[in-house]
Amino acid sequence: MTASISDFLLHWYAKHSRDLPWRTPPGENRPDDPAYPYRVWLSEVMLQQTTVAAVKPYFAKFTEIWPTVQDLAAASEDEVMAAWAGLGYYSRARNLVKCAKEVAARGGFPETEEKLRDLPGLGAYTAASVAAIAFGERAVVVDANVERVVARVFAIEEPLPGARKAIREKAETITPDENAGDFAQAMMDLGANICTSKAPRCLLCPLSDQCAARKAGDPQRLPVKPPKKAKPERRGTAYWIERNESEREVWLVTRPGKGMLGGMRALPDDGWSARSDGSGDPPIATNWEELGAVRHTFTHAHLTLSVRRTLVDKTPPGEGIWWPVNKMEDSGLPTLFAKAARLALV
Repeated sequence: MTASISDFLLHWYAKHSRDLPWRTPPGENRPDDPAYPYRVWLSEVMLQQTTVAAVKPYFAKFTEIWPTVQDLAAASEDEVMAAWAGLGYYSRARNLVKCAKEVAARGGFPETEEKLRDLPGLGAYTAASVAAIAFGERAVVVDANVERVVARVFAIEEPLPGARKAIREKAETITPDENAGDFAQAMMDLGANICTSKAPRCLLCPLSDQCAARKAGDPQRLPVKPPKKAKPERRGTAYWIERNESEREVWLVTRPGKGMLGGMRALPDDGWSARSDGSGDPPIATNWEELGAVRHTFTHAHLTLSVRRTLVDKTPPGEGIWWPVNKMEDSGLPTLFAKAARLALV
């Protein structure tokens, strides 16, 4: 059964693999291009909790601006954060810069899973992915797609997250010694396109005859997930402070390095967080025009952000920058504050 699963899956992958800008075709040896591990690593970091469709334009932008890890290492964190704006989970961007600097200092990426784990921001999944895909090392790669496939093939009934130990152990038994990178990507593609969360396409699955969950008659039931907890509702206020009514500039600040949207450029606000409503004073004492509110969902909370606007003739206290309103698309505002800015620009 072990050999047949990897054989069936690799045969299927050779015909049905996704054409992705960071991949080489199935069966090809990894290219000699020293930028290849960089592209694999960059794509894997971007793909964490993010869809392929969302990642593609960001991957294209990053590899155009910073074609090598040395180029990225030479960039400032502000530049990288601005280019990352809108992709979410911004700690990934900060770790991206730290990791690039470390890799450049070492002269390149280490080629084993163990040594890759020493790099900043590389957890078990990313280290295994880069080791298998970029360097051909036998590494067990388990993401959400792989979890789903393995839980169904072996009918693992224990609910997540407790089932992850058993899922990894089973994934270990079916990972081949050769072509581990193709196998990992095949498992990802199978979970993304065939063995989907809802309405799995079992008739098209190369593992249908080996799948214990399909034989039991209800593969969609697995993996068993715990009930979702309701996200708390938070409220806050953002402030659009404008000057030069003719040329129009808005006051932007940089958020603290830690916490929600850490290190990102933003509008001033009242100190809201995922744990509490905003309660701070406005950045300046003046008359504010109410513009309405925007709503945004984070991993741990829903936020309703009221937006207020004022026109001033002097610079507010504290650190910040006057940004041309006609170049807002270049400001690198994260999605939440881009929504707020649109209210002010109507």
